Amino acid sequence: MASKVYECISKIADIIIENKDFLTELDREIGDADHGINMARGYTEALGQLPQDESDIGAVLKKAGMVLLSKVGGASGPLYGTAYMKAAKAAAGKTELTVQDGKDILDAIIGGIKQRGKAERGEKTMLDAIIPGYEAYCAAADAGKDLAECLDAMCAAAAEGVEYTKTIIATKGRASYLGERSIGHQDPGATSSLLTMEAIRDWVRAL
Repeated sequence: MASKVYECISKIADIIIENKDFLTELDREIGDADHGINMARGYTEALGQLPQDESDIGAVLKKAGMVLLSKVGGASGPLYGTAYMKAAKAAAGKTELTVQDGKDILDAIIGGIKQRGKAERGEKTMLDAIIPGYEAYCAAADAGKDLAECLDAMCAAAAEGVEYTKTIIATKGRASYLGERSIGHQDPGATSSLLTMEAIRDWVRAL
């Protein structure tokens, strides 16, 4: 029987693969036209390598991070791989996650991406979805909301963050070459981050 964390990552993979063409089209407008293709390939490979019966959440996340680092090309591989590896460290040894664990994991992910990508909020990257999502999650958690409600708040704020990326100039990666011409386009990395968060929310809701 597959562990819960494997089931969750499988849900994420399904959503990313389902949106492969959409993500690639977004990337075609301001990048290398390979984001969806690379992400789908990485998650397909990850599902084939992840231990399905491992209950240690950190162990499964670490393995997923290692696969994504090695199999996803471009900037996405190092960034998503780092995100999973940082999440793994925060969840090491755990078989269940609390609302507080969610805070710790998101905080670790943001720190890792900032360090690896040398990026900050407002530069038209995945952080423009993840950071507002984290802030909304924390606000909901501090208000005593349960995990599902915190994830709802996170996804709503992340969706607003994706919309925000349409209004700003890209200053990182291939998109930065376009300068002001990058305005009007939503960031593919922010979009795949939102899809990831929505997949987690939907999986938790279905439990």
